[in-house]
Amino acid sequence: MTGDFHVDTTNQSYAAWQAASGTDKTLLAKIALTPQAYWVGNWNDAQHAQQEVRDITGAARSAGTTAVLVVYAIPGRDCGSHSGGGVGESEYAQWIDTVAQGIQGNPWVILEPDALAQLGDCSGQGDRVGFLQYAAKSLTAKGARVYIDAGHSAWLSTSEAANRLNRIGFTDAVGFSLNVSNYRTTAEAKAYGQEISRLTGGKTFVIDTSRNGNGPAGSEWCNPRGRALGERPTKVNDGSGLDALLWIKLPGESDGACNGGPSAGAWWQEIALELARNAKW
Repeated sequence: MTGDFHVDTTNQSYAAWQAASGTDKTLLAKIALTPQAYWVGNWNDAQHAQQEVRDITGAARSAGTTAVLVVYAIPGRDCGSHSGGGVGESEYAQWIDTVAQGIQGNPWVILEPDALAQLGDCSGQGDRVGFLQYAAKSLTAKGARVYIDAGHSAWLSTSEAANRLNRIGFTDAVGFSLNVSNYRTTAEAKAYGQEISRLTGGKTFVIDTSRNGNGPAGSEWCNPRGRALGERPTKVNDGSGLDALLWIKLPGESDGACNGGPSAGAWWQEIALELARNAKW
């Protein structure tokens, strides 16, 4: 069922795979040929972001697959840490609307990783609850299937995660996402998600398994070594509340300038090969 999700041939892993040879090429194929999300943020202007969305969702629609997008431009993003930034408070609604105009078909959208888990942690967030409500509504209206990000199982308690999700509400979003860019095991994330689901009226969820094959390295989240690719993306319909395993974080892209890595989002071939080499498949 991996074929249900779109393989992005424009990302850095695909280019690295094409350029590689020998064993490296075999290892990088594990990443490049696996469906991964496409991150849309304010590193480009809104019109450019809209075109990116149009291109990736159009390619998926033509291929009969489902694109997975990550919308990542909330004001006060990442509380100014490695992935700090975001658009201004007065610009967010318009930015979301502009990006939403590019949607073709019915992509799945992971809405603002860490935004809910960091709610109130720093200044500059504005009406974050309102921003997330607006984004869910605008994106859903254009055909997206929206999951609000809720952090991971070692961050908020299940009751606090559910409380925050319920503050946003599910008038438009279908559910929530877990473990984005993190390493918690699928079993742990699933148990955590099931409890949150119970506390949110049965809302369904997705788990990022891109780098959780060996679980976490203690509390280290920024380019920890010895990790592994996790299970490949697949839709799930087992009555558990889990909708899908997805690769949301792009394996091989740095978490930031930490543990010897380049800046956030830059390709780091050494760690890409390590993740692939350690994979259990």
